[in-house]
Amino acid sequence: MTAGASMPGGAAAEAALSPAADPAALAAAFISHVAGERALAANTVAAYGRDLRRYLAYLRGLGRFDLAGVDEADLARFAALLRAGDDDHQPLAAASVARTLVAVRSLHRFARDEGRLPADVSEPIRPPTPPRRLPKALPVDAVTRVLAAAAAETGEEPGRTTRALRGQALLEVLYGTGARISEAVGLDIDDVDFDAAAVTVRGKGGRMRVVPLGRYAADALTAYLRQARPALLGPTATPALFLARGGRRMSRQTAWTTLRRAADRAGVDGVTPHVLRHSFATHLLDGGADVRVVQELLGHASVTTTQIYTRVTVEHLREVYVTTHPRARRAR
Repeated sequence: MTAGASMPGGAAAEAALSPAADPAALAAAFISHVAGERALAANTVAAYGRDLRRYLAYLRGLGRFDLAGVDEADLARFAALLRAGDDDHQPLAAASVARTLVAVRSLHRFARDEGRLPADVSEPIRPPTPPRRLPKALPVDAVTRVLAAAAAETGEEPGRTTRALRGQALLEVLYGTGARISEAVGLDIDDVDFDAAAVTVRGKGGRMRVVPLGRYAADALTAYLRQARPALLGPTATPALFLARGGRRMSRQTAWTTLRRAADRAGVDGVTPHVLRHSFATHLLDGGADVRVVQELLGHASVTTTQIYTRVTVEHLREVYVTTHPRARRAR
């Protein structure tokens, strides 16, 4: 008996297979492609490898030793197996199922593009959409404590007051305008219009938006421009609003450090620049702002992106309702 006789279909079936569509060989070529030509991150390549090894084992269990013999029903059963789990694997969450199916579809598309397969049977298979996580928003009092901590940084160390004024101005702008951290450090002096109480923000895709500048942010910026920025200027003039030592534009890393230091002093965990942006949007909606207005302030191209914040406020309203309304819960 030939070695192939132990495989499903026997040696005759194996002889009829096209070696060009060998799943293991194609998977190895694909991994080499994404690691080299597409230069994906090492962790992403490793994840592709793990996901495809599971897929190849599944195909062997079906007796599919030629990728050309795989059909849409095989892929649908694999997707169902990922969700249900088996003796060797726990059921996967929607996000993990989606990641695995992306790897499988990428393999089939690669094989088709390389001329190894006449068609991509995985194309109709759609990975599940993971549930969108609600953005985290800090309570107003927590934000207030962080902002106060940035303003309170004082001491005998030279430049400490300068750093405090800069930190206060930066954090007031981040929370007061909802700007992304890259947008805040990318601001120039001319982007701030104190007369109009507004700031022009350059957002994603080069989109420009004008955001009102609140009194707290305006006052903090005024103090920074008068007392701190001149001390940070270098020998060459620069239009940048927020400066590091030597007159260089402040980096995103320095802005992150500034926020983290203030949050640590305030004793508030989980604070990031994007959390301040989430808090900006959520607090506006809690205060009665229209979602379309918040969309414009955040610079979202679609209101669909902004509407996730409305789910946050609904959750907050539900919590308040359940804990305060006399008929919200059954008597015990």
